Amino acid sequence: MHFTPSETIVLFIVLCSVLILLLVFFIALIIYRYQQKQNAYFKNLEEIKIDHENILLQSQVEMQEKTFQNISIEIHDNIGQKLALAKLLLNTLPYESVEKLSLQVQSSIDIVSQVVNELSDMGRGMSNEIVLQNGIIKATEAELLQIKKTSLYHINFEVGGDTVFLDVKRELILFRVIQECLHNIIKHARATLIGVQLQFHKDWLSLEISDNGKGFDTANANNMGTGIKNIKKRIRLLNGMYTIKSVVDNGTTIKIEIPFI
Repeated sequence: MHFTPSETIVLFIVLCSVLILLLVFFIALIIYRYQQKQNAYFKNLEEIKIDHENILLQSQVEMQEKTFQNISIEIHDNIGQKLALAKLLLNTLPYESVEKLSLQVQSSIDIVSQVVNELSDMGRGMSNEIVLQNGIIKATEAELLQIKKTSLYHINFEVGGDTVFLDVKRELILFRVIQECLHNIIKHARATLIGVQLQFHKDWLSLEISDNGKGFDTANANNMGTGIKNIKKRIRLLNGMYTIKSVVDNGTTIKIEIPFI
């Protein structure tokens, strides 16, 4: 089949037009798919950001709730008892003896002074300021001090390496992890010894929390309650790693590693 020169030119133009249209179609398809993937990426990024903010907000709220709970217990069990004792001393003042009267009044003053100091300490711990201003070490010390005051636990707190202050949000989440671990020990472990070790390394920190309580079978998923799940979720949020070792009747140890960046 032979084409005239003019027909050949027309055919060439048609073929080129078809090829150009196909090329434009494929380019448009590639751009469309790229935009879809880009939109999905940004949507996923926004969901991750929202999830991160929600977890941070939840951590702050839970910390405040636990602080108020501790304050309520402290007022009921400790401060209330001391004020009742001071009232008893004042109601039974031995007016017949100046020496005994002076001693009893001084004892009452000492008790009230203790209450004022403890209320001041509690006031400083009513918000996240202890974390924001002093960092994870001071915050952990304050938390352990509250537990120690119950006289139910022997506390061992160790810090090693050169202290590094993390981003405030990361420290709040890490502190919430520590609180959750300690809460689980108090609620479930029936322990008498609590150990907390913070070790600062060059690019990361390690945290170890242990107890001598009843332990549990880590192979049984039913033993992984909400507390453990929350701990795992927050550690992942910090890009950290963790191991949980527990032996029935021989305590539990949680080891956590968190990168500084």
